[in-house]
Amino acid sequence: MFTVEEACLIVVDVQGKLATIVDESEEVIHNISKLVQAMKALEVPVLWLEQNPGRLGGTALDIAQHLQGQPIAKMAFSACQEQEFVAALKASGRSQFIITGIETHICVYQTARQLKEQGLEVEVVVDAVSSRTKGNKEIGLAKMNALGILPTSTEMILYELLQCADHPHFKTVLQLVK
Repeated sequence: MFTVEEACLIVVDVQGKLATIVDESEEVIHNISKLVQAMKALEVPVLWLEQNPGRLGGTALDIAQHLQGQPIAKMAFSACQEQEFVAALKASGRSQFIITGIETHICVYQTARQLKEQGLEVEVVVDAVSSRTKGNKEIGLAKMNALGILPTSTEMILYELLQCADHPHFKTVLQLVK
C-alpha cells in the first residue's frame, strides 16, 4: 500500500500543444491538477519534468499553477537518464512512485520501467496519463503492467494515501475528487 511517508508523485512532460492534443487531454490535465493539489495538502513531494522545454513549451498552466519550484528539464525520454532527476529522486528519500503524464508509451513508460528496474515501487495513474492515440496509451499500459507496474486511478491513489476518513486532510482531498 502506498503511504504519504513513502510516496512521491512524478509529473511527466504535460507541456505545450502536445498536452492539448493527446487523447482525453482535458480529463488528463484535470486529474493531474487534482493529484498535484492533493499531494501539496498531504505533503507528498512532486517531481516535475519537462521534455525539451525550449521546443515543446512549458507545463500546462492548469497544472503548473499548483506546482512549486522549477521543473527538471530533460532530453532523454526516460527521466532516469537525467542526472538532475536522479539526484532529486535520491534527495526525496522515497521508495514509492506515482507516475502521471504524457506520452504513456514513451516517456511515462520508459521512466516507470527504469524506476521499477531499480527495485522501486511504481504505479501508473491510468486516468492521468495519455498518448496522442488511445492505442498507444493502451500498449504503454500493457507493457508496464507486464513489468509489474500496477495501474491505479486518481481517486484510488488519493484514498489509498489517506487510508481513513479521519485523516486531517480528508475534506481537502474529498473536495478535489468531487
